[in-house]
Amino acid sequence: MTRASETASGTRGGSAGLSTEGLPGWLQPVVRVVETVQPVQLSRFLPPENGAGRQSAVLVLFGQGECGPELLLMERASSLRSHAGQPSFPGGALDPEDGDPQGEGPLRAALREAEEETGLDPGGVQLFGALPRLYIPVSEFVVTPVLGWWREPSPVGVVDPAETARVFTVPVADLTDPDNRATTVHPSGHRGPAFLVESALVWGFTAGVIDRLLHYAGWERPWDRAKQVPLDWRS
Repeated sequence: MTRASETASGTRGGSAGLSTEGLPGWLQPVVRVVETVQPVQLSRFLPPENGAGRQSAVLVLFGQGECGPELLLMERASSLRSHAGQPSFPGGALDPEDGDPQGEGPLRAALREAEEETGLDPGGVQLFGALPRLYIPVSEFVVTPVLGWWREPSPVGVVDPAETARVFTVPVADLTDPDNRATTVHPSGHRGPAFLVESALVWGFTAGVIDRLLHYAGWERPWDRAKQVPLDWRS
């Protein structure tokens, strides 16, 4: 998949090119993660070797907020068929207009979906890399996490209540705070990292990506992995 040293052409509303030029110094550990991390270091759920799965992308957008570095998240509408009510990164399935799924498509899709879901102005986003593709078995999505720097912040909020319940930012300091960390336990037996921030329980795929980024960027602080949050069968 595209890495920070490669480039891509433009997308509707802004450029989908990748560049690390001019990034704030605190993002450099994340750039190193993009350049070095292997798929198995991020998740045990990797895309099927037969190519099955629906190609999609999410935007992992870092900004500079009043409380320091922060991430943009949204809460999915409770009426959606997949991952209803869950906090997540903006994103969704690739459209034909996004282009080649093996090339520039995920970059364009991440920006397009973020604009459609949060009202974000893609022109103010500098994409600087993409993580290896990961897999969400329950929805059969093959997801490319696309990383961006919110170089010129724009107003964001709910665009379509049928898709999005709310849009919010979370300080990285809150995500690394041991008091805000826990392990979710699904009735199926699956366990995974979680974050209790901004009146939300961030878990599943989104929490997994955040957890691995914090770990490999060297930002993770020791936390109590025995602290559990149970999930129900509807999750």
